[in-house]
Amino acid sequence: MTIQSSISSSNQSITPKTKLTNLELELELELEEEEGEEQPQEVQEINSTSFSSSITFGLYDESDGDKAYLAKSKLIAESIQSIGFGKYQIGLFFVAGFGWLSDNAWPVATSLILPRLNEINGVHPPPPSSSSSSSSSPNKGPYLMLAQNLGLLLGAAFWSISSDIIGRKWAFNLTFLITGIWAIIGGSSPNFIALCCFEAFWSFGVGGNLSVDSAIFLEALPSSYQWLLTVMSAWWAIGQIVVNLISWGLIANFSCPTIDNDVGSGSGSGNIICYKEDNKGWRYFLFTMGGLTLLMFFARFAFQIFESPRYYLARGDSIKTIETLEKIAKINGKTCPITIKDLQDIDELYDESELEKETETETDTTTTTTKKNNRLIKEKLKKYNLSHVRQCFTTSKKMTLSIILVVWLWGVIGLAFPLYNAFIPSYLESRGDANKPLTVHETYRNTLIISILGIPGSLIGGILVELKIGRKGTLFLSLILTGIFLFGSTTAKTSKANLAWNCMFSFMSTIMYGVLYAYTPEVFYSQIRGTAIGLAASFNRIMGVFAPIIAIYADLTTSAPIFVSGALFIFAGILSLCCPYEPRGKPSY
Repeated sequence: MTIQSSISSSNQSITPKTKLTNLELELELELEEEEGEEQPQEVQEINSTSFSSSITFGLYDESDGDKAYLAKSKLIAESIQSIGFGKYQIGLFFVAGFGWLSDNAWPVATSLILPRLNEINGVHPPPPSSSSSSSSSPNKGPYLMLAQNLGLLLGAAFWSISSDIIGRKWAFNLTFLITGIWAIIGGSSPNFIALCCFEAFWSFGVGGNLSVDSAIFLEALPSSYQWLLTVMSAWWAIGQIVVNLISWGLIANFSCPTIDNDVGSGSGSGNIICYKEDNKGWRYFLFTMGGLTLLMFFARFAFQIFESPRYYLARGDSIKTIETLEKIAKINGKTCPITIKDLQDIDELYDESELEKETETETDTTTTTTKKNNRLIKEKLKKYNLSHVRQCFTTSKKMTLSIILVVWLWGVIGLAFPLYNAFIPSYLESRGDANKPLTVHETYRNTLIISILGIPGSLIGGILVELKIGRKGTLFLSLILTGIFLFGSTTAKTSKANLAWNCMFSFMSTIMYGVLYAYTPEVFYSQIRGTAIGLAASFNRIMGVFAPIIAIYADLTTSAPIFVSGALFIFAGILSLCCPYEPRGKPSY
């Protein structure tokens, strides 16, 4: 049998184990032949590339990462595909889905309590400056939003990057504990400054949810089920529904009937002055949301979560990688198709391949041993430094371009969405029927209707990403249409028309976020996945900080924030077409 025919037959093997065994035997035969006699130049060239030519890396080129790691990742992907989608993945769909729910629920919660922070003897924003007119006082939303976005920024940076260092599981659980505790404390805030501090603390937990949860869910999915990562945005819509239902029942029924925008300044506008005793709705709301978050935290403990096998693989721990795969397989009623030896054999094959190249210029056998020892030391030290951040930009030009574009996508959307979402209740209140303010009940009713439209959007998004247009095409269309619908909402003359436009926005934006949150972890392999998502999420939060700054100098009852938001969504759509990777139909490593 020739070397080339052996390579071809190994590619056609069914199981990863058989493929690896064939390759190992073939390479051993080659080495034996080399010891006995000198081979023709043509055969030597085949020998030097036999292993790399026998394995393709799906979405990635050989220059996009370490070959040995990509080869082992391919083996892990095939093993998870063999184990299949079972009880473990079903349970993970729910407990990981809580992360999507929380990621949307808490920013929306902030926008819902903003109009209720008007207690003359309790929590109220600082008075506007003397140069500010009472009709356009910017003192309510921006400062609390600023605290929120700073917390989200720090959380996104810390939890995402740490997930590549200490693992996904710790961040997966601790984020909910931090959020729940500080939200409950926030409900007891004695003043506005305290509430802003507690908002930043619970947002620190919220900031790490999506980047960590998407990674741990994706890394346990068979490649044929990766479309579920887009469908996970249904939880994002459910989060908005849940928070609006709770607020409708509590804030709407336990709040002052009207809002005095000039509370604290001493210049009333004729509205009823609100006292703390009559305005406990937002406090009950935070107590309930914090308690619900803690319930989800305990639910994650009730369901046995394993550390991601790909995290262990990225850290070079083959033993724990296989142990985790065996645990997942056991829950699914399957057996793990590979062993530790299969992963070790890949290292040996690549080490021998590298040795052949080294011996062309070096004959000292101790060089190989020294290099192996240096690699082991570097792998250990990598856990305790930020070299993986540098790795994001040094693997290949294609990967670097992908990271830059994805980070900018998140950043542009990070500015666009807060401008819309954080002020939508106030905008709806001032835009009802010829500028007649809506009642509290009508405001929350309309916001709930808008939220419900997100669920079918996530399901349709899951279908579209598997069609020919793929992830990039779906992301482009959803971003463009989201911006168009926001522009259209400025033409509404009645509350019903405005509601219709915003329903369409909710539908398309859920598709957009579903694809974005799925595309980002899919295009980065496990070694840099948490860090890359963290960079994108951090820039998203940095740009989000500018939303309250813009709001300070803008009249929030006008359509100006809507125009800015719509234009940014359209720009992001154009930007998405430049992304170099299309992960449709390819396994994630």
